[in-house]
Amino acid sequence: MPDINTNIDNLLNSNNYDVRVSHNARWIDQKCTVDVINFVCDCIINYIDTNNSDSIKFSKNDIWHSEYANEWVEQLFNKPNTESALSENEYDKFFSQPLKLLAYAGVLKEEKKGNTNIYQVKSREIIEYISMKEVFTANFLTLYIEKVLKDSGIYYVFEEFFKSQDKISFYKMKQYFTQFTIKNTRITKDTECYRIFTKVVNPLAWKKRKYGTKRGNLSKSIITFAELLYNRENFRDISSNKPKGVTRVEWNKRYQKKVNKNYFEYQSKKAVEQLRKYNKLVRNGKSELQDEWGNGDATNIHHIFPRHLYPEISMYYENLIAITPTQHYTKAHPNNNTSMIDEDYQEALLMSKAVSIKENIENPKVDTIYSFDNLVYVINEGRDCEYDTTGNNYATAMNVINDAYTNKKDNI
Repeated sequence: MPDINTNIDNLLNSNNYDVRVSHNARWIDQKCTVDVINFVCDCIINYIDTNNSDSIKFSKNDIWHSEYANEWVEQLFNKPNTESALSENEYDKFFSQPLKLLAYAGVLKEEKKGNTNIYQVKSREIIEYISMKEVFTANFLTLYIEKVLKDSGIYYVFEEFFKSQDKISFYKMKQYFTQFTIKNTRITKDTECYRIFTKVVNPLAWKKRKYGTKRGNLSKSIITFAELLYNRENFRDISSNKPKGVTRVEWNKRYQKKVNKNYFEYQSKKAVEQLRKYNKLVRNGKSELQDEWGNGDATNIHHIFPRHLYPEISMYYENLIAITPTQHYTKAHPNNNTSMIDEDYQEALLMSKAVSIKENIENPKVDTIYSFDNLVYVINEGRDCEYDTTGNNYATAMNVINDAYTNKKDNI
């Protein structure tokens, strides 16, 4: 597997994104949120795989009207059917704007055929990376935005804002971006610049853990990941406000009506398939836990903490483990009862997962898909704990696992 970070660096460094030269206002746009870009990239991968050709050409309409897009877009974004005439203008932007961004970035090739933009994948690796996880999308997006601003000679205004973090530097940055965009592109109205401005500054603010913009003004708090999404409600942000003494399960039940479960189902399915591919690549399809039940191929991808109980962590790779059917239905779920969990075996699975994470992070020949901080977050959610989710490594993660299960057993 190639180093995806190197591929992205090579892509960005080999392109000049100077808007003063291209005069292209659509290098980013209003619909270019992290989750929409992630979804459109997933639709592209599905489209080229369905047609068995990485080089197939396609239009916005091909992606828009694909069976896969129609299956998921209603459920994920609470929109009407993709064939609905009532939402035609909305869907036109929903699919076209991320495609234009990807083309400007150089991940897609774009050409005109009459009045239609025709696209072709130039880098499957990068499109697939963007489609895998929303945090990967955000990583690519922030690197891309930063490079465009630097090439265009205006990044220093953003740097000043992130250093000062006050109203004066904020409005200076916003005004400068607006004037720059009107001067160098076909956009003529301040209000359109303001809408695009949010999509530029907030991903950078999230990455730097800084204030950004909200409702046109300087935000009153640090920009969270949820503010980069079209669908902003998610369990993680809700759980972050959980009062002490209330379990996560109880807290999430109170807010369940606010959460789109289809979103977690979609992300979980994607994560399962990606981990299955990864396990075949690095383990030749063998189980991550080597015990007496681990003989044969690991054809099952198991949610260590059950998907139906913990949907908010169902898509975390750190909560997924490749095991054999015997391990899955004899040990993980005793007597083939998927509503039951053997906690001792669950602990063993987490320890094996920690080893897998360590191997992944230390292996320079594969992309890093895990983090120990995510593993600790998963344990916090699954065991209702409050361990620190920053700065973790293999040793601290193993201590967290041991402590989380020892404390629970001591309280029985």
